[in-house]
Amino acid sequence: MTHRYLAFDIETAKEIPGDDLVWRKHRPLGIACAATLAADEQQPVLWYGRTQHGDPAPKLSTNDAQHLVDYLLRMVAGGYRILTWNGLGFDFDVLAEESSATTSCRECALEHLDMMFHAFCILGYPIALDKVAQGMGLPGKPPGMSGSMAPRLWAQGQFKEVLEYVAQDVRIALDIAKACEQRGSLEWITRRGSKKAIQLPSGWLTVRQALHLPQPDTSWMSAPVLRSDFTAWLDTK
Repeated sequence: MTHRYLAFDIETAKEIPGDDLVWRKHRPLGIACAATLAADEQQPVLWYGRTQHGDPAPKLSTNDAQHLVDYLLRMVAGGYRILTWNGLGFDFDVLAEESSATTSCRECALEHLDMMFHAFCILGYPIALDKVAQGMGLPGKPPGMSGSMAPRLWAQGQFKEVLEYVAQDVRIALDIAKACEQRGSLEWITRRGSKKAIQLPSGWLTVRQALHLPQPDTSWMSAPVLRSDFTAWLDTK
C-alpha cells in the first residue's frame, strides 16, 4: 500500500424529502453520526453526540463536530491520508458547516483522496459506491438500507442500525482503495448490468491533483454534472 489510509464518512441528521438530490437547499442537515477507519486498525471509530442521559444525541453539536475535525487533522499530521467516496462534494461540505472549521475542512478536502471524484474527473459522471463494490467483487452495503434512510432511522432511535451502516461504508471504501491500488484499476457495474473499468496508473489522486485531469467529453449528455458542483463550497466565505 502506498498510503496509510483513513476512511471517513458521515450520515446526516435531517431527512431530505422525496427523491430530491439537490440537498444543499435543505441545509443545514446536521450530522447524526460519522465513522473513521484507519488502514492499520480492525474496527472503525464511531462519532456521535450524547444526551445528558448518555443516549445518542439527535446530532453532533458544533463542539462534537470540531472534535472530529481535530481528529482528522491529527491523523493527517501523523501520516495518514483521508479517504472518502464523494467526501469533496458532501461529507466535508457538511462537516465544514457543522463544525464552523471551514478553513481546515477545505484543506482536508483538497488534500484527501476522494475516489468518486477522481473517477468522475475521468468519466464525466459519478458512480455509486455499492456498484463499485460489486464490480470489484467486494462486500457491499447492507441489504434494505440506504443513506437516505439513515436520518429517519436515527430519529426513531434505531441507532445500532445506522451506526452499523456508517461503519460498513468506511469498510467498503477502505476495501475498494486497497483493491484498486493492488489491481491498478477501478471496476464497477453499470445501470445496465455490464462491467466497466478505468485504469489508475498512478494510483489514487488527491482532489487537488484530480482537478488538473483533462476534462472528459460530456457532449453526449443532456445535463452533465460539472466539477464546480462538487467544489463550489470551497470558494464560499
